[in-house]
This record gives sequence, structure tokens and C-alpha cells, in this order.
Amino acid sequence: MKPTFTLQSLPELVELLNAIPHGVVFLDTDLRIVTMNRFLEAMTGFDAHEAVGVYGDFILRSNLSSNDQICKKVLEDGQSVARDGNIINKSRLTIPIHFTLSRIEKDGSPVGILIVLEDMSALQAAKVDYLESEARSEIIGHSPQMESIFEFMAVLARTDASVLITGETGTGKDQVAEQLHKVSNRARQPFVKVNCGALPEALLESELFGHVKGAFTGALNDHVGMFRLADKGTIFLTEIGDLSLQLQVKLLSVLDDQEFYPVGSSKKVRVNVRVIAATHRTLKEEVLHGRFREDLYYRLNVLHLHMPPLREREGDVRLLLDHFQRNFSEALGKNFQGFSRKAIEILSHYSYPGNVRELRNIVEYAVNICQQAQIDAEDLPQFVLKASPQVPPQSAVHSLSLTSSISPDLSAVRPIGGWAEIEKEKILDTLKLTGGKRTEAAELLGWGRTTLWRKLKKYGLN
Repeated sequence: MKPTFTLQSLPELVELLNAIPHGVVFLDTDLRIVTMNRFLEAMTGFDAHEAVGVYGDFILRSNLSSNDQICKKVLEDGQSVARDGNIINKSRLTIPIHFTLSRIEKDGSPVGILIVLEDMSALQAAKVDYLESEARSEIIGHSPQMESIFEFMAVLARTDASVLITGETGTGKDQVAEQLHKVSNRARQPFVKVNCGALPEALLESELFGHVKGAFTGALNDHVGMFRLADKGTIFLTEIGDLSLQLQVKLLSVLDDQEFYPVGSSKKVRVNVRVIAATHRTLKEEVLHGRFREDLYYRLNVLHLHMPPLREREGDVRLLLDHFQRNFSEALGKNFQGFSRKAIEILSHYSYPGNVRELRNIVEYAVNICQQAQIDAEDLPQFVLKASPQVPPQSAVHSLSLTSSISPDLSAVRPIGGWAEIEKEKILDTLKLTGGKRTEAAELLGWGRTTLWRKLKKYGLN
């Protein structure tokens, strides 16, 4: 059967088709093939002459083309549509395709549809390497543990499934979540971060889901909420373990249906959002104690990535020390010759309870304090010195013994005044590192905010 429209009435289109470096097919209003270019001939294995007059479904055997509704909608409203899918060619090979469908008009009336098919095979083949390299460009680490993280991130970035990131405070959960978004198909859409432990329950519900005017005292205007701001993108819920049971129910509903009611509204809102959650808590234990819903745990834990503590990342401490020292030195216009041997020995044996975040703050402190060409032990915070071994390693003892006039002075690293004095000094040094910000100090120390407040009061540091 001949198509209802021929290209003789649009001669300029004939020359354009073969100039496009992708597969192109032109369908009439009955969705029969008028012509297709040489790229699509090679892609499908069908010759243009044998395809003319045939319904597009029979040549473009696609998981999209079997549904004529997309084409009919484009013909009706004139809005171009882009979709990802695949086709099966004449040799029964499946080819991943990015489809773009556009309406063609003549004298203001639709005469057919132009479909551009971009072969995504090469891109998908290279995507894993690309994703891994992108992750490495933002997150520092060469240990076997981090190599596994980078490989798994490449897998996570290719899916829209929920991700639960666990790990101690300061291990880099936030950076991983943001990087997963950057290398995903949602990269051009918003990345919205919400700290579930930073706001009271009533305010957090409004912050997440929005509210309508008059929903509560002070609600003078509508508020869209973070889920609607993240529509078509990613929402990152950090400290998900601090979410109240009531809000856990509402979040579960969003994960299941992608719908929710804003506070005070009787009208549902629908969103398309990928959820990434993070916590330093052990959610299985929270479930056992009734503080976290089991069904929500399994719904969030579709894909699970655990960030290892810094003390388990062999060789990464030195790498991170050099990285942060260069960054802070450049920012301050200083030119250091790195760390002294003694400083490296101390920093290499420190346990870093605050993980990468603590290491970063220690280096920032040292770079600001140091007035010499090289960062030495005396430039490190006191709590690091007090936690370091009292006896230097053999290499250090040997180097000191070469000069009889020099003997190791260990008084700087020997705890004086008992544990209370050590703890007091540690609090003061941490507050200096955070610029007096108590919430950050509590995180570095591995305490809750109330614990830090209690100890400040105990030692008269308020």
C-alpha cells in the first residue's frame, strides 16, 4: 500500500534526511513509512524501497513503536517527544535507541511524523568506565574498599531504584549521594538535600511535602515542599534514622505511589523523584527497638552502599592528607613542603573517629596555624597529639639517635591531668576546628548535641 503522503511535495526534506548522522524515518498520518535514510537502513537491515508503505511498527520493531498512542499524540498536539527504548533489527539484534518524535506540517496542517533514532550502543558500552571515572574525580581514595565503592556506584547510577547509604559520621555519604545524582540520567534535574534530624516533626513534614495557605498558624502562603522541588530529580534524605514514625508512614506512601498530600490539602500531588537516604545508625537495630518501620527499611534498602570508616581504608589517609593540604594551601596562598615525618607518623596512627570530615578539619587547622615551610607535629590539634602513641616508631627513634644532641621530647604527647582534662582539651580543640559550631563539633566527637551540651556545662565551657 502506498503512503497517503509523498515527499515530492516536500523536496527540501529529501536532501536533509541523509545528512542527519542518525537513523531517520518519515511516517504519514496513518503511520506508514514514507521514506527513511541510509543510517536507518544500516541500523534495521531493511532497504528503504521495501519499507515504503509498510506500517512503521513492522520495520521499527521497538518496545515503543508497538504503542501507536505516542505517535497519535504527537500528531494531535504537535509537541515533540523524546523516549529511550530499543529496536530489534533484521538480524534479531537488540539496539538501545533514543527516540525523538516530531510532527511535520504543510500549510499549517500535520502531514506526518519525523522520527530520529540515535543508536546508544557505543555510549552504553562506555558508560561504566565513564561513571567510575566521574566518581573518582569527586571522591578521593585508592584503597581496595574504595575501589569496590566506585564500581558499585557505576551500577547504582544506571538505575532509579532507592538507595540506602550507611556508614559512620564523616565517611562521605553526602558526597556519594550527590555524585550518584550527577552521573545518573537525572543529572540535569534538581538534587535536593534534606536533613531529617535538623527540624522538629511538624516543620519537617511541611518542609518535605509542602503545605497550603492556612494549613496552620503562620502558613500565610502555599509552600511547595522539597519533594515537589526535586520533581524529575533526586531527593537526598540524610539522617533518615531520625525521622519520626508518623513521617515514616507518609514517606513509605510516597515511595510506593509517588503521591502525597501536602499539609492541610485534600488534593494529592504526584511527583517523579528518586530517593537516596543515608544514616549513621544501624537501621536493623532501630527496627528491632520499634523506632523504625520494617516495611520502610526494606523499601529504602533496595540497593545498599556501606561507606567504610577511614581507619579501614588502607593507604587513603596519606592520599587525603596531601589532597586537603594542597587545597587549603592554595586557598590561603601558602606554599608548604607538605608534612614533616613526625607529623605524618602521628597522623597515620590516629584513629579518626570523625573519619574524612575530621581529617579535613585537622588539615585545615594545621594549614592555618603553621608558620613554617613544612607542617610539623606542633601545628596539629592537641587532641590528635594526645591520642598518638607515646613511643615513636622505630624509624623515628633511629633517625633521632643519629644526632647525639637531639633526644625525643614526648611531653607534648603525654596525657597530663587525667581523662577529664584530656576530654576538656579535646572539646576545645574541636570547637576551634568548627569555628564554634556545636552541631559540627558534636558530629566530629561522635556525640549527640545534648551530650556535648552536658559536657560543656560540666567543664564550665558554656
